[in-house]
Amino acid sequence: MDVLSDVVAVTRTGRPRSAHVRWHAPWGQEFASVPGSAGFQVILRGSCWLLSPDAEPFQLGTGDVVFLPHGRGHTLADSPGTPVTAAACGPDEVPLSAIHVAGTHVSDTVDRSGDGGPVTVVLCGAYQLDPSRTHPLLLTLPDLIHLPARAGRHPELSAAVSLLAAELENPRLGTDAAVPVLLDALLLYILRIWFNEQSSQVNPTGWAAALNDPPVTAALHAIHRDPASPWTVAKLAAESGLSRAPFARRFALLIGQPPIGYLTWWRMTAAARLLRTSDAPLRSLAAQVGYTSEFAFASAFKRTHGMAPGAYRRKN
Repeated sequence: MDVLSDVVAVTRTGRPRSAHVRWHAPWGQEFASVPGSAGFQVILRGSCWLLSPDAEPFQLGTGDVVFLPHGRGHTLADSPGTPVTAAACGPDEVPLSAIHVAGTHVSDTVDRSGDGGPVTVVLCGAYQLDPSRTHPLLLTLPDLIHLPARAGRHPELSAAVSLLAAELENPRLGTDAAVPVLLDALLLYILRIWFNEQSSQVNPTGWAAALNDPPVTAALHAIHRDPASPWTVAKLAAESGLSRAPFARRFALLIGQPPIGYLTWWRMTAAARLLRTSDAPLRSLAAQVGYTSEFAFASAFKRTHGMAPGAYRRKN
């Protein structure tokens, strides 16, 4: 798998949640801050204002996408001065504000009437992430990413939004299978666009630069494609097309840790996911992440996660 696909597949947990919400002005809705989640809002029709505690309000229009990778609290309203409905606290209100913490997949259409004013239709939802193993790629994202609608730009994102909105507004046979797949596609398109835009800027840094740097990207793809391979700095350097020392410096500068440090971190992250989702014997699981010895794997896992693999599997 490529790096971005792997990051989404391994660090996201559970099933994503979504709702198709129609508001009639005047309206205002608070969305609570929920650490360990990533939320999004897509304006399908009309316009509204996004308000957050430490930023100036700004207006959103049809086709605008807002992504909140760290589950930051925020408010949507038809006007900055409209009274706001507090965040919900129970499952009955999931589509409006507690969508981040629902225990099951939510796919719903909600109509909230005001006084018959202009209508705003919003596609809102969230992805649950594993807070203990959040990938550094996601940690570098800002609290809020705004992708304004522009004619002819981001056609893949627009297509995913249209398909998702259609499934939620008019559920049919197969909708329960289609919605999670479309939500994953939406997340990937948002992240792809963000990193592409950042990497096109003058002197990009961090992961935006790393994903646009062929030598480092080649090494990352090698690690993610085959984490069980007996990688060394020299072998990863060969994948990158650089000699050992320049590669190690370049990798550490852009990724924030040495190549073998990242390799070990990723192996332990992949192992945690396998323990949560598979009942494979520990020996088999250890081999999948590059350990020929079950004892060595268990020791490395305990150093990283603070508990033995078996205890982690039982807990999760």
